[in-house]
Amino acid sequence: MLLRLLDNVITLYILKVLLNNHNNMNSTLSIRIDKKLKEDTSKELKKMGLDVSSSVKMFFKQILNTKSIPFRIRTENGFTIEQEEEMIRETNWALKHGKSYDSAEKLFDDILKN
Repeated sequence: MLLRLLDNVITLYILKVLLNNHNNMNSTLSIRIDKKLKEDTSKELKKMGLDVSSSVKMFFKQILNTKSIPFRIRTENGFTIEQEEEMIRETNWALKHGKSYDSAEKLFDDILKN
């Protein structure tokens, strides 16, 4: 509970620092986004003490600060693109060069031999 409170305080401080100059705001951003995605994201952001607008501003600031996407892109399976590519390479190698068995019994016999 204390860690979550501390996390919220830090988040609010970061927001204050990143977004302190509201006088320079002169542009509006409109995007089309899935309704459920927006609703679910808004709920999660609210738990963190944020709104969608503030989180988008933070995201943009971090892109400028890091000159990159400020988080690791992950596939729908939860892996980084590199991790998933490595698993695909290993699977393809195993299919081409690995052992195969006609039955589970033969597989277990081979395992127990070694």
